[in-house]
Amino acid sequence: MKDPNNTRDVGPRAGTPLWLYLASTTVAGCVLLGVSVMWLGVEQLSSVMAQPLVWVILCVVIIGELRPIVLPKTPRDNGHPTSLPFSFGMVIFYGLPIAGLIQAIATVIAGVARGHAPHRMAFNLAQYTLSFGVADGVIRLLGARPEAGPWVPGGVGLLIIALAGAAYFVTNLLLVECAVAMHERAPLHRVLAKDFGQRVFVATVLLSLAPLVVVAMDHSAWLVPLFSFPLVALYSSASLSVKREYQANHDELTGLANRKLLILRTQEALSDAQQRKQRVGLLLLDLDRFKEVNDTLGHPTGDRLLQNVAYRLTHSVRPGDLVARLGGDEFAVLLPQVRDAASAREVAARLRVALAEPMRLDGMDFDLEASVGIALYPNHAPDFELLMQRADVAMYVAKERRTGVELYAQHKDRNSTARLSLFSELRRALVENELEMFYQPKLSLEERRVVGAEALVRWRHPQRGILAPGEFVPLAEQSYLMRSFTHEVMEQTLPQIARWWAEGVRVPVAVNLSARELLDPTLPEIVAAGMRRHGVEPSALQVEISERVMVAESEAITPTILALAELGVSLSLDDFGTGFFTLARLNGLPVQEIKIDESFVSGVVDTPQERVIVASAIDLVGTLGMRAVAEGVESEPVASALCGMGCSAAQGRFFAAPLDAVAATQWMLEHGRLGAISQEHTSQAG
Repeated sequence: MKDPNNTRDVGPRAGTPLWLYLASTTVAGCVLLGVSVMWLGVEQLSSVMAQPLVWVILCVVIIGELRPIVLPKTPRDNGHPTSLPFSFGMVIFYGLPIAGLIQAIATVIAGVARGHAPHRMAFNLAQYTLSFGVADGVIRLLGARPEAGPWVPGGVGLLIIALAGAAYFVTNLLLVECAVAMHERAPLHRVLAKDFGQRVFVATVLLSLAPLVVVAMDHSAWLVPLFSFPLVALYSSASLSVKREYQANHDELTGLANRKLLILRTQEALSDAQQRKQRVGLLLLDLDRFKEVNDTLGHPTGDRLLQNVAYRLTHSVRPGDLVARLGGDEFAVLLPQVRDAASAREVAARLRVALAEPMRLDGMDFDLEASVGIALYPNHAPDFELLMQRADVAMYVAKERRTGVELYAQHKDRNSTARLSLFSELRRALVENELEMFYQPKLSLEERRVVGAEALVRWRHPQRGILAPGEFVPLAEQSYLMRSFTHEVMEQTLPQIARWWAEGVRVPVAVNLSARELLDPTLPEIVAAGMRRHGVEPSALQVEISERVMVAESEAITPTILALAELGVSLSLDDFGTGFFTLARLNGLPVQEIKIDESFVSGVVDTPQERVIVASAIDLVGTLGMRAVAEGVESEPVASALCGMGCSAAQGRFFAAPLDAVAATQWMLEHGRLGAISQEHTSQAG
């Protein structure tokens, strides 16, 4: 049966209600066993113990105690011992004194073999003795047991055995579950109801074998071990079921709970908390800079590091808390009972401290930090999905602000009610063609003529006016709208490219693609079909990929990049300098252009350090046979300085702001063939 003391085998504090209950139960069981053995008498006890049958039963009971039948969703250390048919058979055959003594010896031997604490073995011994005592009392009260000698039931005796078995089951169940209810501070009826049907079924199967064991005992002691075979089959079947259930609910690498089990346990915790008016906490934890370990030392080392992280997390949470791995380096911790936000923060701080201690692998020390987000029920969310989402929001706030731990706050939530409303409006905007493409020219710095353009999406919102991409593109990227969004951008950009090339403005036009789009294996086919449909040459289209995407998803998006290059589409690395990407990591990828981020470009005149950085980057880009393009050029001194460094081209408001299709067409027709653009004109255009 389930043991209330299975949590790391640490006993309850002295003086607590649970301690008093366990102590009184243990004393009562030991007294009952001692009195029954003394009542039997030394002479009769010696006579019975000298029989081979007793020693055969003792052996099979010990083995049965070591091999309990564990049900799915039940801790591995708790279960129905396969010794029950034999020990209960001894209750029927000889009565409590012999059965209790054999069970006590087997419990101690099995407990020592399994490393159980003394208080746990004592309680197990007592619960068996008291349960067997009640069953033996039922048999004696109904007058079935003879005054002397063993009893082999038959006829009406089988009904008495059934009543005795039911008495044993109820007594044992109440003894254990009362302790469990005290330990978990849960109502007794809820603890009793958990998996009740399964427990009744298994106990009935095991107890029903006891009369057959008694018949075998009466004929020959050597027939008894034959019952081991059906019990082994039952044990193996149950073990296989538990193994499958474990694999379905646990992470293969770390052994932690997976998302499926986390959802199940959270829903159970929320249901209990709703009835008991308590709080539930969910912590989302992400390791900082873990990807660098994988990239530098390889995935095997990263996997070992994750296993160490899992070990530290499970040994840093409170009893009853659940640690789960959601994937990669992201973990979740469920707090089924938490007093308040301060208590949840204490748990989060303890987890960060546990991970902060250096981990040594392969002669190297690894210093890990983690960002933790906290969300509470009912304060922040009423269900699992929203609780997870808001813990995720808090975690990213902790990561961005480098605070380590953050509690969810609505004013920090980018997915606020207003943004959710905007999402539904974006869905409508795609249907009603409210998205519009703007174009920003790209100019040669030496000749000051148009050499390209960048397509930038805008949303003409009916009430809020023209919205910049940052206000709505992230919403599309995080939803099922992304494919429709990409299709709309392509269907507006490709016809415009075709018109420009027909009018003589034969320059490539760049389209920005996000990680979500590049992870779609069908993207090259979509692009190819669009170019064919609108009669656009591959050289007229350019794809811009953000450096942040290359850092985070380099391996995953490489097949898509190569497939686009095979179509003849040129590739550009955008926002260079904002992440941790190095040009050496391109590893032969077909990138023809590097765009230096405006955060560096703006300081090339006034900041010597940034001037050196930009000059070095431009020189390296040229050495690798690629073009360097500067973003965000706002003045003539900056443009002249970049030109002097050897930068190929630039774009920015000094030349032209993003323009709608009509204005962009007129601008590029006017400046596409000019050898230079006057400062006065460009200032007006900006």
